[in-house]
Amino acid sequence: MAESDWDTVTVLRKKGPTASQAKSKQAIAAAQRRGQDVETSKKWSAGQNKQHLVTKNTSKLDRETEELHHDRVPLEVGKYIQQGRGDKGLTQKDLATKINEKPQVIADYECGKAIPNNQVLGKIERAIGLKLRGKDIGLPLEPKTKKK
Repeated sequence: MAESDWDTVTVLRKKGPTASQAKSKQAIAAAQRRGQDVETSKKWSAGQNKQHLVTKNTSKLDRETEELHHDRVPLEVGKYIQQGRGDKGLTQKDLATKINEKPQVIADYECGKAIPNNQVLGKIERAIGLKLRGKDIGLPLEPKTKKK
């Protein structure tokens, strides 16, 4: 520790050019002038959010006319839910509480916006006492007898 020189600096490693500097046209031209091997390649769809190759071409998509959507509850079922609810003196909120669903679910079923769910329809059927599925829609629900 006797000979410490505060003015000299030891550089252990010199950093090369950054990625953006190495890719610039000037850096490429300079490397070519020095006679170095330069490999350039253009990336396909670079900078876009394309992860998979599109298989259908646009004309085929234009010719395709099929509309894909979920089936909705018929308005007839919604009217029977309203009728059964009215006969029992229940509001949408009361019925929803009785079957452990949200009031919005009952509203969606009544106006025909809901996608049919057999579990929910079964709970509503038992709560209002009317059939909502099958060919006997609107008829009173027959109580099932338990087999021993």
